[in-house]
Amino acid sequence: MIPRLSMVAISALILSISVHAGSLLPPDVTLETILDAGNQDGEVSDPLAARHAGDGSGRLFIVEQAGTIKILDNTDDLMDDPFIDLSGRISAGGERGLLGLDFHPDYENNGLFYVNYTAGGSSPFITGTTVVSEFQVSGDPNIGNPASERVLLTIRQDDTNHNGGDIHFGPDGFLYIGMGDGGGGGGPCNRAQTLDPNMIVVNANCLDDVTVALLGKMLRIDVDNTTPPGSNGLCGAAGDGSAPYAIPIDNPFAGADPENGCDEVWSYGLRNPFRFSFDRITGDMFIGDVGQGTWEEVSFEPFNTSGGINYGWNVCEGEFLQGSTVNPCLLGELPILTYRRANGDCAVEGGYRYRGPVTSLGGLYIYGDFCSGNIRFGQETSPGNWTNDTVLNIGFGLTAFGEDEQGRIYVTSQNDGLLRFEGDEILILEDGFEEPVTRSRTGL
Repeated sequence: MIPRLSMVAISALILSISVHAGSLLPPDVTLETILDAGNQDGEVSDPLAARHAGDGSGRLFIVEQAGTIKILDNTDDLMDDPFIDLSGRISAGGERGLLGLDFHPDYENNGLFYVNYTAGGSSPFITGTTVVSEFQVSGDPNIGNPASERVLLTIRQDDTNHNGGDIHFGPDGFLYIGMGDGGGGGGPCNRAQTLDPNMIVVNANCLDDVTVALLGKMLRIDVDNTTPPGSNGLCGAAGDGSAPYAIPIDNPFAGADPENGCDEVWSYGLRNPFRFSFDRITGDMFIGDVGQGTWEEVSFEPFNTSGGINYGWNVCEGEFLQGSTVNPCLLGELPILTYRRANGDCAVEGGYRYRGPVTSLGGLYIYGDFCSGNIRFGQETSPGNWTNDTVLNIGFGLTAFGEDEQGRIYVTSQNDGLLRFEGDEILILEDGFEEPVTRSRTGL
């Protein structure tokens, strides 16, 4: 259990949020509504992510499923014009849409940002195909250029669900891409456990396309370099072997022999890593992997790993064999946090380890569930050992968590829009002394 946490009534300023009686929260912490959900001015519709550009501007970029990215400025005002509108080239609805966004580590100088979406509309790719693309900001820092698209990678999908979709630059400067297993109950195409692209399952429901060997995996690519034509082990390359990205030399399956696995793969055995994140202090990775019908889970990957980890799906679900609550799984890396798919829980939404200014949240891993709206705090009680508590409930439609430049954590919801954890902060003064402060929506 999280020590010394007390029951607290959430501020009356919070709209449309219910809190379980007996919920545990630090006494200074509230969850405040920043933007309402909807289609009117000053609101957001079906938000799926909240990202910062790391450029010192204090802006927050909010991803809407239909294909629009909006900007919240550093005073919590929503800008009138969207940062970019990609809706014309996207298939949205269900688990499809504009699913991921991140900014180049040198965005302040090069203006490059990256998205993950499912193709549709005017896109030249087959509807439902995963597309990972690079875009350039325009002359206006608050407007991206939709005509600047440079497609990096396309991946076919066996079904309409389990698209994954999250993307993040890791502390090593490489782009990580979370890919679901292609859909279908139980992983019928066995994408998550198939490394050799020559061994992919092909039938009426499982596509005959080399890129499906990238499904059910965490990918890691170098966007600052390219791959020339020739023989290699890339599964997302063009017919001549070339690709608009390169492979880091320490990727675990890198090499010319495809039997060793696709060069792009960093780890495997994932069902639907819809949301993952990196700890901004340690570089460790947290992966929220959506379960089948019994367990939801969060996996952990230390920064110093050499990759190649098998997270167990579709043999394992949580700590057990798929569908079991008693038969332990002996394959792959076990998750650090699990919970049963019961009492309304149905799909984990991976979050962030809190490294922001609210001291009472420091070090907690904050995550939740789409269907129940439960928000959970995970705490590392000793190295490698975690406990968790359900601390809040915001109702159905919790879609993701976000982090701003200061490390403050946000919640996105279909029904409640954009919310942010607030609480007492510690301000470091010039003389080195710490002074507690309280931050509200309007600033210090």
